[in-house]
Amino acid sequence: MPGSNERALEKAKTLPADGVIFDLEDSVAPDRKADARAAVAARVRAGGYGPREILVRINPLASPWGAADIAAICPAGPDALLAPKVETVDDILVLSRAMDAAGAPASMRLWAMMETPLAVLNAPAIAQSARAPGCRLAGFVLGANDLAKETRARLTPGRGALAGWLAQCVLAGRAYGLEVIDSVFNDINDVEGFRAECLQGLDMGMDGKSLIHPGQIGPCNEVFAPTAQDVAWAQRVIAAFEAPENAHKGAIALDGRMVERLHAQMAQRVAALAQAIGDRK
Repeated sequence: MPGSNERALEKAKTLPADGVIFDLEDSVAPDRKADARAAVAARVRAGGYGPREILVRINPLASPWGAADIAAICPAGPDALLAPKVETVDDILVLSRAMDAAGAPASMRLWAMMETPLAVLNAPAIAQSARAPGCRLAGFVLGANDLAKETRARLTPGRGALAGWLAQCVLAGRAYGLEVIDSVFNDINDVEGFRAECLQGLDMGMDGKSLIHPGQIGPCNEVFAPTAQDVAWAQRVIAAFEAPENAHKGAIALDGRMVERLHAQMAQRVAALAQAIGDRK
């Protein structure tokens, strides 16, 4: 949501989204940057957003506004900063140190926009930096629009030209325990196209999708939430492995299917996600 749009910042308190991103970068004109920064800092301090995670997308540190964004936003204590144009491990470590210097709470995390060719090429190293002492990196947000712009690839339905690059970021994130959020979908009137892209992201292993319009929230929540059938199967798998006769087994037969301990771990995640969604409702 544009940090310069007070109405949008207020509306965020009512939306059924898991998180909101208050933007100080692309959606804010240069002559509105300072006002938007002050408005977002005040909103974050005031709270009122319930269980929604609050992220603030700052301007790049190399821009005229990045350092001031960090200085103003970190003391307000959002859940995370979202950094655009991240390309190297040094970018992550410098941002983490800058957050420390600005007084960011210890719980405050850093998310990285993966939106340039160099970011994708360096995705494994960037993700690995999350394990460095003092690093605050917790997740990736993919930027397909910028990737298409920088590579001159065509952004067509199905994102065939970009699929390998997106998967590279998912694989790197998973290797080092990061969350990965899919890119925005530009056509707010194309509900079926949006749903198809959500399903593609789900199939690729992403944790959710960044959105640009409230009308996209419902379909996104529907796709990324486990179905009733998913939850029922997960509960059966969990119960089967908890049975005393299966306590020491690595694999069992359940409804004519072979089920291993890894499936029990996957089932635990499905059940936990369903429980979290239920708690939110």
